[in-house]
Amino acid sequence: MRQFLSNTYRLGIKELWSLWRDPAMLVLIAYVFTIGVYTAATAMPETLHNAPIAIVDEDHSPLSQRIAFALYPPQFTKPQLIDWPQMDPGMDEGLYTFVMVIPRNFQRDLLAGRSPVIQLNVDATRMNQAFVGGGYVQQIVMGEINEFAQRYRASAVPPVDLALRARFNPALEPSWFGSLVQVINFITMLSIILTGAALIREREHGTVEHLLVMPVTPAEIMLAKIWAMGAVVLLAAWMSLTFVVRGALEVPVAGSLPLFFAGSALCLFATTSMGIFMATLARNMPQFGMLMMLTIMPLQMLSGGNTPRESMPELVQNLMLAAPTTHFVQLGQAILFRGAGLDVVWPQFAALLLIGAFLFALSLRRFRKTITRMA
Repeated sequence: MRQFLSNTYRLGIKELWSLWRDPAMLVLIAYVFTIGVYTAATAMPETLHNAPIAIVDEDHSPLSQRIAFALYPPQFTKPQLIDWPQMDPGMDEGLYTFVMVIPRNFQRDLLAGRSPVIQLNVDATRMNQAFVGGGYVQQIVMGEINEFAQRYRASAVPPVDLALRARFNPALEPSWFGSLVQVINFITMLSIILTGAALIREREHGTVEHLLVMPVTPAEIMLAKIWAMGAVVLLAAWMSLTFVVRGALEVPVAGSLPLFFAGSALCLFATTSMGIFMATLARNMPQFGMLMMLTIMPLQMLSGGNTPRESMPELVQNLMLAAPTTHFVQLGQAILFRGAGLDVVWPQFAALLLIGAFLFALSLRRFRKTITRMA
């Protein structure tokens, strides 16, 4: 056992030196856990934010001015008053997402009991703003029109008072959610990439043949890659949580970081084994990249990090229980967002341990066959 641990440790140090001599991988790690996390968190789409809007006001009445003044930041930019000839060129150039046309005699027709029409032109190529913004504009315009027609500002008293309380993120700040979810996603992605690239790099450089003549076993080679690459990912994730998430973005972390990193280590045990298995199937890095695209996208999109699992088909929910990312996202969100303890997340810990053991055994069997074929 002492020899086994010694060989695993020394082979792991060799993996760390190999990674240190690979500037492309070092740049990838640094970028993903710094700029990648920061930009993904700050770019999380809000419901409606600074949508450019213009108004063609042909009425020039107090009501049309009230409507213009009701459209203000942060949902919209300050409305620009333009003329008819400026509308189509402005939308063609992408200057405005919304252009509202208030016709002549709009206020007079409204007070006379007629049904005047306001035209709203929407640039549907900006899909998110166009989809949400149309409803916002309609709600704001109708509110101003009703208040003007009633001659006073009032609202109907609802029969039930609904008190809304947002837990864990009271201000509904998107960066709080986006930064932590991206850290979880990047831990999974980089662990697969680093271990798979390490094995393919050895195969391309011919160092696998050197290992075959040494008194080491396939299990020692695999475990060395797992602990070395896992340690690098854990260190990078810790630095990202400390300096980017909690430092630059000022996101509070509710739970225990040691407990989260313990769960991360179990997830890394599974995902690094998965990376080695994929590397035994691929002959070179381009093929490994294609396998990564086929694997990482479903793991991240269907694990519950971006979309709640409850909104997915039941078959997909059951199938994704076999994926380590599903349980990692659950325990990560429970610990980091809600401050859960081990008494809450132990089922996810147990699931990750079982999935990791299965993937390690599967990868070790495939790795042994690959080494035997090369020998």
